Amino acid sequence: MSESKQIYRESSPEQAAVRATDIFKTIVRESVAQRQVCHLALSGGTTPRSMYHHLADHALGDNVPWSRVEVYFGDERDVPQDDVESNFGMAQRVLLDHAPIDWSRVHAMRADAEDIEAASREYEATLRHLVPAGPDGVPQLDLVMLGMGGDGHVASLFPHTDILGESHRLVAACHVPVLGRNRMTFTFPLINAARNILLLVTGDDKAEVVERVFKHSDQNLPAARVNPRHGTLHVVLDVGAARLV
Repeated sequence: MSESKQIYRESSPEQAAVRATDIFKTIVRESVAQRQVCHLALSGGTTPRSMYHHLADHALGDNVPWSRVEVYFGDERDVPQDDVESNFGMAQRVLLDHAPIDWSRVHAMRADAEDIEAASREYEATLRHLVPAGPDGVPQLDLVMLGMGGDGHVASLFPHTDILGESHRLVAACHVPVLGRNRMTFTFPLINAARNILLLVTGDDKAEVVERVFKHSDQNLPAARVNPRHGTLHVVLDVGAARLV
């Protein structure tokens, strides 16, 4: 894992969401103060929902410069944007519809496109056009949000899939055999180029995987490969997820 790493252990899933919210706000404010913009990638799934609710509840009064935020998505399912399974749809309903955001700066993935490979290339081109390159020549997002599944997957990077070894493409289409579904996802070269990565993990059922990731750096688990090259990894765990570390 990254040498530049901050681990927070919180007393409950709710407190973990509060901590993650505070980290999110600090990064956005600092990025806009330093570079006049914050390029961030949201995550989907169930874990960030509580954090998005916290952000939405105070979006009009918490001094977050939402109009200067460029919003991307770390992965997406092959469903329409208004589908209940859509990562974009969840983020829109819970957070984005309640924040004073500039919608021209929200960049959804077209993972339901007939040609998902072409759509992934288009999304990578968008990132390369809008996000300044970092030291490695790769777009350097200010913040990438991640959750972790019970199998150790992050974004749509699942264990024992070929995309884990991708070293050139920044955004790619992938097939997830365990789900029998296609996804679009950031790859590790893009994730690990970020200035900040926020990994939020809650639940007692994930404790053994958290132990394998943080105590043993088990490279069979995609989460163990999250290692920002020129940035900071912020890990927020609740007491259940952290009980073995």
